[in-house]
Amino acid sequence: MSDRLNEIVERAKTGDQKALEGVVREVQDQVHHLAMRMLVNPDDALEATQEILILVVTKLSTFEGKSAFKTWVYRVAANYLFTAQKVRNRDLGLNFEMFRHDLESGLVPEATPSGEDEVWLNELRISCTMAMLLCLDVKHRMTYVLGDILDLDQAEAAEILCLSKANFRKRLSRARNEVVAFTTNHCGIANETAKCSCPRRLPAARKLGRIPKKGDGQAPTYATKSAPDYNSVISGVKSLEQELRTLKLQRATPEFVSPNDFAVRLSEILDPDIALAKQSSPSGAPPTNNNGSDLIH
Repeated sequence: MSDRLNEIVERAKTGDQKALEGVVREVQDQVHHLAMRMLVNPDDALEATQEILILVVTKLSTFEGKSAFKTWVYRVAANYLFTAQKVRNRDLGLNFEMFRHDLESGLVPEATPSGEDEVWLNELRISCTMAMLLCLDVKHRMTYVLGDILDLDQAEAAEILCLSKANFRKRLSRARNEVVAFTTNHCGIANETAKCSCPRRLPAARKLGRIPKKGDGQAPTYATKSAPDYNSVISGVKSLEQELRTLKLQRATPEFVSPNDFAVRLSEILDPDIALAKQSSPSGAPPTNNNGSDLIH
């Protein structure tokens, strides 16, 4: 842990309000990005981010500094994503065969997208790439996200998951093999002979409401400004070996920065005296519910 972060964490553990806000602000993007790659749905990821950050704050006194602070935060997040009932209730129960059938339904024979479709092809590419991981069970998905997408050191990832390094490598290998096999056989970006391609799939995705129809003014959810553009990804993938094509596609997504700054709001919720003082001030913040539900806008 860096000296600066170490100092902030230690001050936060003594009840320093500003330091507590600093801790939350330091890790909220890390937590949100993990939640997005695990859950895909932005609303679900934002809610999970909030719940995980509450756990980080309330469990902060148990952090003993035996591992890096951000490693500890990932462990808190992983435990939540493994065990939270609301997360388990939203599991779609997808598998790779179901996903293949969905991808290959409604394909148009030929497609020549217009220039204005490029951003939506990118939206489709990213959302499909991310949703594919929902076909893995949650433990293999987490292992794949930590090991291949976030590219954490194997020792750190194994520590997060409370696994030996050997068992982590075995689980990562199983997850990777499944993702690579599916991508290699069924993704038109990785394999030009595959049935599905983004241009052929785009009309069906629009019909199903997964991609907005032309002219409705809706902004992309996944193809943000930080995302690699569609044509550059297509060009970059062609020069790679098959396994690296899968890795390139899975990493070619945005860094999902948290749209909410939870720092001040979380500290208010967890310290009612501060919230009450602000509410009584003429310029104070509006009242908040103790369960934190008002953090989601």
